[in-house]
Amino acid sequence: MHEPTMLILALGIFAYAASARRLAETPLTMPVICLALGLGLWSVGLAPRALDARLDIVAEIALALVLFSDAARTDARALVRAHRWPARMLAVGLPLSVGIGFGAGVLLLPGWPLLEVALVAAILAPTDAALGQAVATSPLLPERVRRALVVESGLNDGLALPLVLLFATLAGATESDAAMSVADFAQFMAAQIGFGAAAGLFAGLAGGAFLGLARARGWTQDESEGIAALAVVAFAYFAAEALGGNAFVACFSAGLGFGGALALTGPQEPPRGFLVEFLDGEGQVLVLAAFVLIGTSMLPQVFDRAGWREAGLVLVSLVFVRPLAIWLSLGGTDAPPRARLFMGWFGPRGLATALFALIAVEGRDLSHGDDILAIAGLAVAMSAILHGASAAPAARRWGPRLGG
Repeated sequence: MHEPTMLILALGIFAYAASARRLAETPLTMPVICLALGLGLWSVGLAPRALDARLDIVAEIALALVLFSDAARTDARALVRAHRWPARMLAVGLPLSVGIGFGAGVLLLPGWPLLEVALVAAILAPTDAALGQAVATSPLLPERVRRALVVESGLNDGLALPLVLLFATLAGATESDAAMSVADFAQFMAAQIGFGAAAGLFAGLAGGAFLGLARARGWTQDESEGIAALAVVAFAYFAAEALGGNAFVACFSAGLGFGGALALTGPQEPPRGFLVEFLDGEGQVLVLAAFVLIGTSMLPQVFDRAGWREAGLVLVSLVFVRPLAIWLSLGGTDAPPRARLFMGWFGPRGLATALFALIAVEGRDLSHGDDILAIAGLAVAMSAILHGASAAPAARRWGPRLGG
């Protein structure tokens, strides 16, 4: 049993929850505190290895809930009318992030196999919905900017994962396996996105429509609506897995469909009040746990494996690669220069980066597997500090000037 560990975790989470409003005005954000707590538990020998082994499961569930909750709050009709920014950020910005990141990796990681450098670039490309919530939900920002960031962070996980799996498979495969992987990649990626989106939209639209009708007839309770929403997330996730689609795309698509269907069939706008509070509460508990586990299992590898080259690559990825990719992707649109810079900077790396690194390394014979885990852990830590410290000041200073 690990009673001391559980006691410390419980006290740490309680302390954060009791002072969340005050801490929101400081650089000490929830991810920073949880990462530090996890690292502290490891440093004093109170981080059970059995808990570390659950990081991938906790991160997947937390990410699924955050994606669904963020999407459920998004006005789908407004998104259809003004979809150009997120569409360009996903279709152009994400591939550019991987490409520019690959170039930076070739320069900073000499001697690495090129496929493993490409794998690192793909792992560092997706942004994190959990770390980005402070900015994406800020009322100080224009609605269009917030919507673009939410949609991008919601869908780029599903678009990046096939690339991560491709590069990981090629890096650890035989020559014949590699040829088969390249030949099947287009079909695999189409299935991931297509089946994932289809499963999610079906689950979200059907669940939202039935729940909206039941709510209008007075058949539901606040508590039961929260449980119903969790069931929709679970159905979308496992339906996508069964069909060969991407579960993260499914969860985000389910949120869009769920919120839109509720708005059409029920008396309220897209989910507000208790339902959103319930989803956010459940998701935040899991996010807290995931960041603690990242602190106990991935950050120690940073001290063992990461040197100045790895740190330089992460810093370049955060402050140069993504901002440049987003700036270029929004060229020719009506996005003002300040909005392009702002959205380029606020692309935090978090649960997806950690989860994808674990997926890529697990069960594969990669020459730099431990180094890849260290880079991912360092990216999460540096992003939590830099984006956490700049989120509130940047929203106050630049929010009213962004346009959109």
